[in-house]
Amino acid sequence: MSTAPHLTQGTPESATPDLPELRKSRGAYFTPPAIADFLVAWAVDHDPTARILDPTCGEAVFLEAAGRRLRGLGAAAEDLDRQVFGVDLHRASLDQAMHSLESEGLDAHLIADDFFNVSTPGQLGCPLPEMDAVIGNPPFVRYQEHTGEARRRSAQAALAQGVGLSGLASSWAALLVHACAFLKPEGRLAIVLPAELLTVHYAEPVRRWLRRRFAAVHLVLFERLQFVDAIEKVVLVVAQGSGGCDAFSLYHVEDGEDLARVRPFDHFNVTPAEEGKWTDLLLPMRSRQLFKRVAADHFVDLGDYGAPELGTVTGANDYFALSEKTRLDFGLGLDQLVAISPPGTKHLRGLSFTPMSWETLRDSGERVWMLHPEPGDESPGLLRYLAHGVGLGVPDAYKCQVRTPWWRPPLVSPPDLFFTYMSHRYPRLITNSARTRFVNSMHGVRLRPDAPKAAKAALPLLALNSVSMLGAEVFGRSYGGGVLKMEPREAASLPVPAPKALDAAWRLLSPERAKLDRQLRNGFWTSVAKRVDEVLLRQVLGLSATEAKELHEAARSLRERRIGRAPAGVAQ
Repeated sequence: MSTAPHLTQGTPESATPDLPELRKSRGAYFTPPAIADFLVAWAVDHDPTARILDPTCGEAVFLEAAGRRLRGLGAAAEDLDRQVFGVDLHRASLDQAMHSLESEGLDAHLIADDFFNVSTPGQLGCPLPEMDAVIGNPPFVRYQEHTGEARRRSAQAALAQGVGLSGLASSWAALLVHACAFLKPEGRLAIVLPAELLTVHYAEPVRRWLRRRFAAVHLVLFERLQFVDAIEKVVLVVAQGSGGCDAFSLYHVEDGEDLARVRPFDHFNVTPAEEGKWTDLLLPMRSRQLFKRVAADHFVDLGDYGAPELGTVTGANDYFALSEKTRLDFGLGLDQLVAISPPGTKHLRGLSFTPMSWETLRDSGERVWMLHPEPGDESPGLLRYLAHGVGLGVPDAYKCQVRTPWWRPPLVSPPDLFFTYMSHRYPRLITNSARTRFVNSMHGVRLRPDAPKAAKAALPLLALNSVSMLGAEVFGRSYGGGVLKMEPREAASLPVPAPKALDAAWRLLSPERAKLDRQLRNGFWTSVAKRVDEVLLRQVLGLSATEAKELHEAARSLRERRIGRAPAGVAQ
């Protein structure tokens, strides 16, 4: 018997026609049936009395699957509005949901409201019972669009469950936490999330919460994209019980059609790191275990050679970093400036930054000087340049306001190595042969007194190996547009060859250094990395060709996954 779904009005959006561009703006990408059916089957299990909630039900893909599953288990059609619940802010989607449910003779209790307005069962005025399962596919709205009152409500909802989220968190993070407040202690979660759950820094509180909240957690990863018109990969999170867990079950499948072969206990367990990202879980088990073994046996942290540090924070690089022409135009003397590697890292193409490199950049108009006069200097050229800065509003910059005098940035002494902490391909080490200072567009590494003598020249070349590149993907932060960023603490954890392996590989490669440097400067970095792998991984460490290739492919796959991410509006 067909019954009309029960719709409760809250504060819905207007029923504007749901055009594709409107869906994208609110992060709505509707779930393929194969994924919805798989998650619902697991969530409902074999319980015909189960109560199911989709907190952002959209056009009812999950609610339809739940209704069909419950009806197949013997639930009566007239009972479904007391078992199947959906919430959505978008009225046009709810209208479509009601039509779809009615057309299948199904029923559901729908609430037209912002889910963060819905009180939980532990609060007064909750309109919903405790749930046996929470299912769904939360909209993915990045922090740039997730603003104002909506962000405030979502952050409060997550904090009420003991999860504090940063201002960079996308909308799905708070929604996941709030939704699970509606679960019974032994209830089930079956949800689609962006794969950045495993990789981004802002999701760290959510990763810790998952381990603390559930007794068992399973992750299903896809090799292929699953959503039309979206380029973000997703992960299925299925979890149950309460009380916390140490290990997760991990599955890798090609696409949604392969979910049918995933069976209970047909898995292997993984133990995610207590802190930090879970990027390595994106790798197949064999690759992950090989990486951990080789890194533990033959590599050390970059911090063992020297601590990465920040460059000078000027507060206004465009003003404080000067070209030779600007120096001459204002009549500034060399005693009022210090030589620097220009802001940015595009000019750092080879293995070393030499005095000739610096001179070439100076003569081509790059900003190779940093203003740093003595406090009592009142020379005419300096006074003209300071007046120019006042006209530009430079003293109003925060870093300038908090130092005296505003026009004298603090110096950081020349490091032994530069570290390109933001990149698309991979981070790089560059020998600072020119002994210049640097600003905060890169990091510096000052080698420890007990570091091997060869380290200053050898590390920039030998860090171009597949283990170090894979480590950068695992420990670095992935941002929209494919940028990989490593703050000093993360850079310090980059795996680089241990001293014994470094010395042995350098003896073999140092005669080729000039040739490899030319290749790198000309953009043939893959050829250089291949040669380093041949010497370091194969000849020195004794890895098989298969193992070396597997590490290379693992680094490549994570890099391509990262670069393929969209800057905004990605799939949920």
